[in-house]
Amino acid sequence: MDGAWLARVRWRRRGAWLWPAFAVLTIADAVIGHELPPVGDTQRVVAAALLGCGLNLVGVVLLSWPVGALIRRGRPDLPMVVARDYGGTLVIALITASLLAVGLAHRSTVKADHEALREAMARAEAWIGDRAPAEFRGELASMSVFTIEAGRIYRACVPSPNRARTYCVVVDDRQPFEHSVRPAGSEPNSGLATGAD
Repeated sequence: MDGAWLARVRWRRRGAWLWPAFAVLTIADAVIGHELPPVGDTQRVVAAALLGCGLNLVGVVLLSWPVGALIRRGRPDLPMVVARDYGGTLVIALITASLLAVGLAHRSTVKADHEALREAMARAEAWIGDRAPAEFRGELASMSVFTIEAGRIYRACVPSPNRARTYCVVVDDRQPFEHSVRPAGSEPNSGLATGAD
């Protein structure tokens, strides 16, 4: 009896990685999601932790038994409980690796969008500084930019010194410089951003 009990303890110790790994990898998912969001520019740590925790729970519930059964085919000496534990640990490790891969892939898109925004602002400044009425040229430091299509089309507006009027242009980064900027009315970007009429 003591031998069987010791064997179970030994197997339990070897197979008890799922929940410690779950906790550690959920924290890793939170950091990865915050630093390398899979969608958008930013993600809060709490939101990233909830996403990671949810994916990990779903992965453990749905895939730990099937993956454990596959592991047990290769290692029939493993008890099913230990194989399931190994399977669940593998599943959550793959989820964390997938979140990292998606975040890294998305990071290049975010960088490209930021670079396109900087380019659009430079084009708008040059155009407004050269062609806008004189009262707006001195207010380039107050320019606001509204993203119409990320990575491509932006609307830049400069207020008059008394903030009573606005001069706006639309910039299309994919057009040649001389054709990429055109006037776009006088409604401030704040009205567009809030959906005001």
